[in-house]
Amino acid sequence: MTPLRQRMIEDMKLRNYAPRTIKIYVKRVATFAEYFDKSPQRLGAADIRAYLLFLVQKKEKPASASYYGQAISALRFLYRSTLGKKWVVDDVVSPKKQRKLPVILSPGEVAQFFEAVASLKHRAILMTAYAAGLRVSEVVALRVDDIDSRRMVIRLRQAKGQKDRYTMLSPRLLTILREYWKADRPTQFLFPGNVPDRSITARTVEKACRRAREAAGLGKHVTVHTLRHSFATHLLEGGTDLRIIQVLLGHRSLRTTAVYTHVSTSTLQATQSPFDRLPPPTGGRPQP
Repeated sequence: MTPLRQRMIEDMKLRNYAPRTIKIYVKRVATFAEYFDKSPQRLGAADIRAYLLFLVQKKEKPASASYYGQAISALRFLYRSTLGKKWVVDDVVSPKKQRKLPVILSPGEVAQFFEAVASLKHRAILMTAYAAGLRVSEVVALRVDDIDSRRMVIRLRQAKGQKDRYTMLSPRLLTILREYWKADRPTQFLFPGNVPDRSITARTVEKACRRAREAAGLGKHVTVHTLRHSFATHLLEGGTDLRIIQVLLGHRSLRTTAVYTHVSTSTLQATQSPFDRLPPPTGGRPQP
């Protein structure tokens, strides 16, 4: 490990960055350095601009908006915080974000999806993600004592934004988790991986999700995050206040949660089109 990389990692740890964020930022900076085959210490604003243009103009496969955003954030941190050369990235602008509506499963499709999950453990994981509206990183990090059956809540430790929070524990989910616990007897992590003292990986859960989608014959693209989106939308359609949904999801801003108003069918169906309020036709045909 180079001294610069070590210093950047230490700088992020001092600022309490999440381990996953540290890993991603280090990767993005390493790829930037490999592109020029030079240390970032020897590169400047023109090089950053050339690299970002390369990312968006790659013929074979342009970088995704997520990858591009991560690259910008990583380079900004490196030059501003670690190298102390903030002027190098002062003119770097973030691209306009694409606003795409999330894929939502109907309650019937959610039930169909769960029926297709063969493994009891995988079914318990995916059902927990939906029933509590969890991110995949949150569901794999759950520990046995995070399930509080007395208060009927689930504790989430250091979730996104390095914040603890609580979310609901469904009585039906509690029954399923008890059945799973009796069968597997986890002791530390609720969903351990192959190594008992480590949790199952997010990749393994996403693979299980993909297999269930294929087995269920769903035409929609389904990920663990789709279950989270569906949880929020179904709550909204059931009449739950948007601010309560915001708290359950752990969103900082209500604007983030408000996206579900755009995909809620009950919201759309409850709004009458002005076309329906027009007077009925008189029966005469318009003249050409």
